[in-house]
Amino acid sequence: MTTRIKICGITRPEDAIAVADAGADAIGLVFYPKSPRAVTIEQAQAICAVLPPFITVVALFVDAEHFEIEDVLAGVPIDLLQFHGSETPAQCAAFTTPYIKAIRMREDADLSDAVQQYSSARGLLVDTFNPDEAGGTGEVFDWDRVPDDLDTPIILAGGLEPGNVGAAIQQLSPYAVDVSSGVEQGKGIKDVDKIQAFVKAVRTA
Repeated sequence: MTTRIKICGITRPEDAIAVADAGADAIGLVFYPKSPRAVTIEQAQAICAVLPPFITVVALFVDAEHFEIEDVLAGVPIDLLQFHGSETPAQCAAFTTPYIKAIRMREDADLSDAVQQYSSARGLLVDTFNPDEAGGTGEVFDWDRVPDDLDTPIILAGGLEPGNVGAAIQQLSPYAVDVSSGVEQGKGIKDVDKIQAFVKAVRTA
């Protein structure tokens, strides 16, 4: 199975074009005001307007109000929701749009339990835990903590970049990999060469 690739934290149309040109499968739009990669509905509309067909658009939220998510869904062509906070399964499943749930790998994180708890999710995204940041930390967690028998697609995030994503795929064979800071020249500003190198590393692995 080919590992899918999501480039998260897209803030500019030209970066979305670079993602598509490199052959990645999905972009992530961050609707979390505290993030340096946050976008407005208007920015998201401009980004989506330049995307070719078959690029999945993922909207990331962190403990957002229901109406805030509905506003985004009404204004932006979102394919998949990503919940990156402490949302309950009921909160995640309260929309007609499918979702994935991010699990931040705290010391007590139990992925087997999370699979059962969020059984309505299309998959789980596993990311590094940092008490000061909800994501995009650029930090790697211990991949050995991810069981190899989970009954749901796993999206691996957390500190991935062109130099280590191949090893991550060889060790875990995740359904997909998700990168943000690892392909940037600055927070929220992507680097075309790094995006291409990341995609190439994934395809090679």
